[in-house]
Amino acid sequence: MKSIATVILATLVATPALAAPEVFTLDNGHTFPRFSYKHLGYSTQLSRFNKTTGTVTLDAAAGTGTVDVTIDMTSVDTGSELFDGHIQGPDYLHTEQYPTATFKSTAVKFDGDKPATVDGLLTIKGVTRPVTLTVTSFQRMAHPMLKKDAIGADATTVIKRSEFNAGKNAPYVGDEVTLSIALEAIKQ
Repeated sequence: MKSIATVILATLVATPALAAPEVFTLDNGHTFPRFSYKHLGYSTQLSRFNKTTGTVTLDAAAGTGTVDVTIDMTSVDTGSELFDGHIQGPDYLHTEQYPTATFKSTAVKFDGDKPATVDGLLTIKGVTRPVTLTVTSFQRMAHPMLKKDAIGADATTVIKRSEFNAGKNAPYVGDEVTLSIALEAIKQ
């Protein structure tokens, strides 16, 4: 007859370990959503937002996760103070009425133990649309200075600004906008 301890030990060894979801808080000093668009057919303009908050929750063992991000639209940085003010006006971002944009994931799909795509709802100027972010790179390791687990990722998607009531001057100023998110987050 087997002892109770042997049965419990055998059960523990045979049962896969359950990994708990891990929460990472965005590092605002290293997380910058960027956007680019064609300007009058001459060039591709690149700008960014300087203030972003949020969390990423991952359970790589279960292949699940969530992403919840808020972008301070008043932190837009085009490289020109004059244009920063212009782009915050009602024809474009209308930051007086809509000071933030949000992304809330609905599904994170993994390739092995790394996120590959993130489906979610993007809200800009009070308009919510589904988007899929393609994760082009992902890294998880101990942060060499903070001595905590951290993640970093780059992700991209393309939207039409006219679908978010920001389409003034299209098609001369490109309607298609490429969103690229450089993200770093520290485990809490």
